[in-house]
Amino acid sequence: MTGPRRVLVLGGAGFIGANVSAAFARSGSLVTVLDNFSRPGAAANARWLRSEHGRRLLVVRADIRRSGPTLRRLMDGADLVIHNAGQVAVTTSVTDPRSDFEINAAGTFEVLEALRASRRRPPLVFSSTNKVYGALEGLRSRRRGRRYVLVGAPNGVAERFPLDFHSPYGCSKGAADQYVRDYARIYDLPTVVFRKSCIYGPRQFGVEDQGWVAWFTIAAVTGRPITIYGDGKQVRDILYIDDLVRAYRSAARRIDDVAGEVFNIGGGPRNTLSLLELLDMLGRLLGRPVPVRYEDWRPGDQTVFVSDIRKARRGLGWSPAIGPARGVTRLYRWIAANRGLFGRG
Repeated sequence: MTGPRRVLVLGGAGFIGANVSAAFARSGSLVTVLDNFSRPGAAANARWLRSEHGRRLLVVRADIRRSGPTLRRLMDGADLVIHNAGQVAVTTSVTDPRSDFEINAAGTFEVLEALRASRRRPPLVFSSTNKVYGALEGLRSRRRGRRYVLVGAPNGVAERFPLDFHSPYGCSKGAADQYVRDYARIYDLPTVVFRKSCIYGPRQFGVEDQGWVAWFTIAAVTGRPITIYGDGKQVRDILYIDDLVRAYRSAARRIDDVAGEVFNIGGGPRNTLSLLELLDMLGRLLGRPVPVRYEDWRPGDQTVFVSDIRKARRGLGWSPAIGPARGVTRLYRWIAANRGLFGRG
């Protein structure tokens, strides 16, 4: 076996959680998945996990906001906790900020209190977001062809960049981010924060307001309409799910050195893609152009975000290995082979 013997994955039936759970189970870990099954595709992911891993994997239906005793019990049996449970869409946070706060901020507080009260206090890696950096005040972007680029930041946005929470989602995740970091300082808990950029890959049931790489790919394959909010030249650094799994493994191996640290985890400057560039890529895979329509920009959207991942390279010994062309092709083929999971267009 390589890695921790027992792993608890919160939000483990979601896209990232399911892939992480499967990867640790394949390597020999006993995995417990905790999820409230509120996300599209969670039930399908749980069935897949059970069918693939049998007795090596236990699925617990629970909500982090209301499961303190359950969380403490599960943490007492874990060697590693990966916290991916959360509300994940900016647009949803704008329409229902209370629920967003209760899930992301208050829910993470409950997780931390359960960790603090547990006997074993296993390492915890928390899923934060690049949205904690807000609108990147002080950095300029400009158009270059079919994309935006950052001016004067060739390596992207580093962890030392000022936090500036935009949107209720940015606020709730930012509050959780800081709580996770501070519980390492104040209570000596072995926590690590991953500020993630856009993660994509198989088993991602992307929807219009979250998971844009998967959503565009699903829509293109199934013939659903695609709406671009803004001009389509928005750029993100994207990271294939297998590379994220390697980052988790690195954090678990190096926890004595990285506890209390915050890392940007994304594709970095070498793995960026604009919306229009993704559509071009999908058009080539489909053999025809992908039709789209345009609407106004959405609140809190960044024209460009690129993670500076040099700290993760130094601290975790990690860097991405799968570029956008290979990763998007893998995602496209998985969606095309599993069209039945996505219904009709």
